[in-house]
Amino acid sequence: MKRRSINMSCLAAASAAAFFTAGDQSVNAAQASLSDKPNVVLILTDDQGTVDMNCYGSKDLYTPNMDKLAESGVRFTQFYVGAPVCSPSRASLLTGRFPQRAQLPYNAYAERGMPTEQLTIAELLKNDGYKTAIFGKWHIGETLDQSPNAQGFDEFLGHKVGCFDNYSHYFYWHGPNRHDLWKNETEYHEDGKFFPDIIVREASRFLEENKDDPFFLFLPFNLPHYPLQAQQKYRDMYKDVKDPKRRRYGAFVSNLDEKIGQVVDKLEELKLRDNTIIIMLSDHGHSEEERTFGGGGSAGPYRGHKFQVWEGGIRVPCIVSWPSHLPENEVRDQLATSIDLFPTIAGYCGAEMPARKIDGIDISAIIESGKAVSERDVMHWELGNMWAVRQGQWKLVSDNGKMFLSNMTVDATETNNIADQHKDIVEQLTSIHNNWKEEVVTQ
Repeated sequence: MKRRSINMSCLAAASAAAFFTAGDQSVNAAQASLSDKPNVVLILTDDQGTVDMNCYGSKDLYTPNMDKLAESGVRFTQFYVGAPVCSPSRASLLTGRFPQRAQLPYNAYAERGMPTEQLTIAELLKNDGYKTAIFGKWHIGETLDQSPNAQGFDEFLGHKVGCFDNYSHYFYWHGPNRHDLWKNETEYHEDGKFFPDIIVREASRFLEENKDDPFFLFLPFNLPHYPLQAQQKYRDMYKDVKDPKRRRYGAFVSNLDEKIGQVVDKLEELKLRDNTIIIMLSDHGHSEEERTFGGGGSAGPYRGHKFQVWEGGIRVPCIVSWPSHLPENEVRDQLATSIDLFPTIAGYCGAEMPARKIDGIDISAIIESGKAVSERDVMHWELGNMWAVRQGQWKLVSDNGKMFLSNMTVDATETNNIADQHKDIVEQLTSIHNNWKEEVVTQ
């Protein structure tokens, strides 16, 4: 694969530089090595349902740009996130660690965020010469030492709390009301401007300014998370949808699709597309909260939603696209997770892995081949009074102490509880999870 040759060329350049004694030669070798590195654009959607994209089976949504992205890359059908709620899912994505090891197993608020001692993929790539930026929703910490600028990002424009009004940029959901739009560490005001348009504008500017340097651009869109404030043309598009929940949600998904397409178009305009890895996924399943009118998203055949460790809360759409380097318009059924993206991105970019515990596994082999065997056999989730463990075909969910066992090869819908028929499996998986709980808190 070309990915291998790219990494090898980076290593070759670095090795050659070690033999150079003249300063100019060393600088030239380093520049050559950097020029070989791919760019990375990591797109994270917010509260998007497991199957809420045409290419994932939706018949009533309009998602041409996300579908086009899938056509240009690899689409996963069995991809999981680290948690069924925002902050721990984001922490695990950026650190390659289970949320518990990343020290953020719950939603961030006020001073309760991910400690700065954690290492993000942005920090890793920045130390390797990459320009880094985040435009969108942070929700991993509000204090200075927990902010994006303290976690490896050269630039940040976005909000730090879990949600806000897309036009006033105020957080209204519990008092006191407060403005929450920031440019780096300075409060930033652009009252009345649709926030997703700000994200696209800043992303386009960043791409223009850094088109000659390797970059890592993180775009955590706050769509289709509530408040559901789709622009008028998308409200008009869905005006005949009878279900008011689906109507509001669907309009916002299509609005999101447009913004993703605008970023991809900018990459193509700058002729960066073939040297840019785009990874797109949702942070967890769809919401059924009162603040989102009780729902609107869909997990398809899967049980559950946001805040739950059933499949609908943790199984998400995920696409990896890198034209001319990775397969195109292919599907992967192997098990993979968001914590695996840290080492995978590091591998593609030729960055040396840190000397610390990383729970993720490099999944480049299964991205590149549908025949490759997933190295991930066990995955764990825990939130509040619910926990789950999956090992191979078995998945055990503990819901307030009640055990529910599924054989995922025959019942991925988690409809039939077979715990009583396989008490030995329940005991085995419970023991595996308890051992994980003790180990995962170590650094």
